[in-house]
Amino acid sequence: MENNWRASIEENPTERNEVCSLSMVRRVAAMLDVDTASFSIGDLLPRGWHFFLLAGETRKSDLRSDGFPGLGVPLPDLGLPRLLLGGRTVSYKGDITIGSEVARTSFVSNITEKTPPSGRMAIVTIQHELRPVSTPAPAIIETQTYILLSGKSGQSNTKKPIAPPIQSSYQKQVVPNETLLFQYSALGFNSHKIHLDRDYAQKVEGLPDLVVNGGLATLLLTEFLRNDLGLKLTDIKVKHTAPLFCDRPMTLAADRSETGWQLKIVDDTNEPAVEMEAKIMEV
Repeated sequence: MENNWRASIEENPTERNEVCSLSMVRRVAAMLDVDTASFSIGDLLPRGWHFFLLAGETRKSDLRSDGFPGLGVPLPDLGLPRLLLGGRTVSYKGDITIGSEVARTSFVSNITEKTPPSGRMAIVTIQHELRPVSTPAPAIIETQTYILLSGKSGQSNTKKPIAPPIQSSYQKQVVPNETLLFQYSALGFNSHKIHLDRDYAQKVEGLPDLVVNGGLATLLLTEFLRNDLGLKLTDIKVKHTAPLFCDRPMTLAADRSETGWQLKIVDDTNEPAVEMEAKIMEV
């Protein structure tokens, strides 16, 4: 039976067309405190802003118990109530024009089930392709890796000791508040309760506070490269090693590497939470 649903999912991608609308782009700009009037039909969508084109459209009655709207494709019920983003890769083969129609294809590329000492878990990898309908090849290919778990979080509410400040060439501090989490979740149609419902996050999942969306953390890093450092992305690889929490300062850091840039986000105790490898377009 397992092989039947696995084959069915992997062989039946979800396909639909999206519009890179000016109104959505301006709302992303407003969330990021960028001048909304600086964007017009025909402009190129800033690289990193395509997340709203990957939004789910799951009916309310079909939501998971944690409120997560889905991965862009249907999945079987694996009996694992907790879901976390483990990482993503994004390859920019081209650009998307604001106002254009985009063909989106999403499919499960891998499902791995494991039973470590901490309990049963599954790793699900979804691939998304965004292709302007006027072109034959995808402009953006993104993979997202999710970790499905059973039981409560192993996070402790005990205050961690503060590690020494990190050393890096470029740094920026951000304090993600409830408004930012709400706006990002709304733009991506993400109703996962760990980002929006403090009682659920604390009492059901055993977390200290609302969790910063993994996609939002990635967006803040790509904006750091784009806005603060004036660089244009070609590829990123992101790994989430620990959750980040609402209203707690986090530090974005960047350093050049032999192959591009190494970035990270550390939490309010200076412990790493997100790691990113980025390749940059050469001018």
